[in-house]
Amino acid sequence: WGLMFYQSLPFSNISDLVISTALSVWGLELTLFNSREYQRLMINPINEKAFICNYMEHWFTIRKLGQQWFNLNLLLTGPELISDTYLALFLAQLQQEGYSIFVIRGNLPGCDAEQILGIMKVQQQERPKLIGENEAQSSSGMG
Repeated sequence: WGLMFYQSLPFSNISDLVISTALSVWGLELTLFNSREYQRLMINPINEKAFICNYMEHWFTIRKLGQQWFNLNLLLTGPELISDTYLALFLAQLQQEGYSIFVIRGNLPGCDAEQILGIMKVQQQERPKLIGENEAQSSSGMG
């Protein structure tokens, strides 16, 4: 019976269920971004607050802090600023790459970054690189 119940949930593996349960402690809920139900609502992604992305057990968050979106992937050397215009394209690209994307619904817990970025906007001169990208580039140039 437990397996039948689990299969009826909109999660791709047990980790999704664990994350969903953990978020429910704060009154947050996960909705699969590409589910028919969510797509039928025709909500513009920029009107959301956060997304959790998963591919092969690698999880990361895309979150709105203040009025700006950030890719908070720990495989990057730092947060990546994502424009409102690029957000939908970025999510579509992740889906093409096989990521499961979940919308986080509810009131997110406050944080210092949210307060600071609510007052001021950030500009990013250079996109963060993948961790190890610099080392790989410099070692490939060595002969």
